[in-house]
Amino acid sequence: MRVSIRISVILWGLALLTCLGVGISRLLVFGQIFFDHSGIAIIQPEVAEVYTGVNETRPQLIPKIIHQVFHNWRSPGNDTLPSDWENVRLTCTNANPGWEYKLWTEKASRGLIETEYPWFLTTYDRYRYPVQRVDAIRYFLLLHYGGIYLDLDNGCKGDLTPLLYYPMWITDGGRGALSNNILASRPNHPFWNRLTLSLIPYNYDWFFPYVTISYASGQWFETAIWEQYHSLLPPVEDNPDIEHRLYRLMMDDRPGADEWVFFTQERGGTWVNWDNYMFLMIGDHLVVFALIVLGSISFAIWLGTRLTRRYREGYLRQKGLPNQHMISSIHAPL
Repeated sequence: MRVSIRISVILWGLALLTCLGVGISRLLVFGQIFFDHSGIAIIQPEVAEVYTGVNETRPQLIPKIIHQVFHNWRSPGNDTLPSDWENVRLTCTNANPGWEYKLWTEKASRGLIETEYPWFLTTYDRYRYPVQRVDAIRYFLLLHYGGIYLDLDNGCKGDLTPLLYYPMWITDGGRGALSNNILASRPNHPFWNRLTLSLIPYNYDWFFPYVTISYASGQWFETAIWEQYHSLLPPVEDNPDIEHRLYRLMMDDRPGADEWVFFTQERGGTWVNWDNYMFLMIGDHLVVFALIVLGSISFAIWLGTRLTRRYREGYLRQKGLPNQHMISSIHAPL
């Protein structure tokens, strides 16, 4: 059965509008990830300044535990840290004597998931990229034990005790998505509960390695859950005496930004894939990228309209029916 030209145009229009709506909704979601973030921003000099040492009256909320994760997927079974990372690790243990230090290997990480969170083990084992298991285990460590998590390429400048008087904080590089390289929390914080429960529904292969890693388990995923969590909190004005929002520890490394008092950045990049540089460039030029996307959508709409019009005119000529141009000529005054 042949579909009439009018119905065909309507169906194509509905399909185009549906695709456009989905595209705009996706852009809005990504806009939440890359632009202004919820929560309370705190700078490292301010954290150090308000800490009064032995006279501190605030309760310590985060336990004195430092977590780091070493999954040697290039040499499985070799749990010896490279010498430069070992030196970086020592900056933290030497500056924080009396703290518990935990280095989580592949075996130990999987053992924790298998014992404490068996519902997640299948997803954990099936992650396409090994770094996704490193992403996931850090969230479960903070949920289960609490403490401070650091990537192996982050060192310590000094005592981390001033950072223990907040219920939970993550790091914010000041541009783009939030970071998951340094995190801290008390045990069983509801944010980590929500985040770990979201790992399975977010586990999707987006074709690009960088996008898959970032949005299925990494910093884009963390940022999306961060915004979801804050959207569910009661408005501040409803009860200004109770603070429900979480904290963002600023770690902007651009010239003129606030000083890094507690941490250093050393050699990293162990999970870089072929598309990393492309998406990092996009992240540094978000406005230009957004204009290109909007321009592409506008061009697609224009092209679809033109093709539909040509299809309609060709169909009418084939059937010997007058098109709009012919009708206009017939009714033109002599």
